[in-house]
Amino acid sequence: MLIKISEQAKKLQTDVRLFVEREIIPQVQSIENDGRISEEIVSKLAGNHLLGMMIPEEYGGQNIDPLSLALLHEELGQGHTSVENMLTVVGMVVKAITSAGDEEQKKRWLPGIAAGSVIPAFAMSESNIGSDIKGMETVAVKGDGHFMLKGNKKWITLGQIADLFIVFAKCDNRGAAFLVERDTPGLSVVPMSPTFGLRGNMLAELHFDDCQIPEANLLGRIGSGFNRVAAFALDEGRYTTACGCVGLGKACLNASLKYVNQRKQFDVYLKEHQLVQKMITEMIVNIQTAKLLCYQAGTLREMKDPTSISYTLMAKYHASKMANLAADYAIQIHGAVGCSTEYAVERYYRDAKIMEIIEGSTQLYEMQIAKNPVI
Repeated sequence: MLIKISEQAKKLQTDVRLFVEREIIPQVQSIENDGRISEEIVSKLAGNHLLGMMIPEEYGGQNIDPLSLALLHEELGQGHTSVENMLTVVGMVVKAITSAGDEEQKKRWLPGIAAGSVIPAFAMSESNIGSDIKGMETVAVKGDGHFMLKGNKKWITLGQIADLFIVFAKCDNRGAAFLVERDTPGLSVVPMSPTFGLRGNMLAELHFDDCQIPEANLLGRIGSGFNRVAAFALDEGRYTTACGCVGLGKACLNASLKYVNQRKQFDVYLKEHQLVQKMITEMIVNIQTAKLLCYQAGTLREMKDPTSISYTLMAKYHASKMANLAADYAIQIHGAVGCSTEYAVERYYRDAKIMEIIEGSTQLYEMQIAKNPVI
């Protein structure tokens, strides 16, 4: 398959790389220490149109193509994975609204997301269900012109600052998705402590205690919440997370290449040791194969080829495993100093583990890919 990166996409990649170097890298330690992405960074993301990249132009966005989106997340992943993951969540919500929302919902929410005045979050995870969304315990009961929402959500990225949540629930034992505003009576948001990786994710628990949702805030229809709204959003999240993993792998490789050219052991630079060369080689080859899988998935997405779903699964599966391997090798190459906060590879190692869990675990992908092979 011919994978062609446009000049416009290459320019976007360069612009994003410069933005990351100028605005994100200097704030990395603050994000790690504070466990949050500052309002200043969010404002600059919006000011540079990065929050609206995946939003159609008629709603204030740029509507970039899938390969441009891949390069965007690759550069963000190389800079800071929490920031990359923030845009992944925004993209998932946008995908859900654009694919299942009515015109009024699109006009109401998408321009604000693009401008950064509305921070969205994707509320699917619960304590007891993991990846088994059919076992969801949050329920919605239909009333006269409204729904009553009852249940709990956990591990909700951006939950601490989100203005709008897409909340998934069962209604008459069928999947449903709702647009829930933060100030809705009956909704309480409880901040969670940062996890050991992706520390800037601003996780929260959501509690719905007979939370009344207007019927107009139903996204799509009852019965389409899982097989349409969630499916489209998760496919988007898997794609951009895979691309973010490519960037994270590149960061591990670049840090390792710099170190092996500076550090001597047994009177020679580390780069001269064959076992170190083996690790570097594996990193290079695995990063390239992950990148090609992502670009192939992106090309198929642009073509609206239905096999893009399978290639996205493979891309996320391989790229997240690659990021873990690259981070593991980067720590090994750095030795003891790699385990300290003095070097960024310690953060890469923590973040890489989380990337193999979010948007579906490695084991879930192994089940899905094996059942629906595309060769």
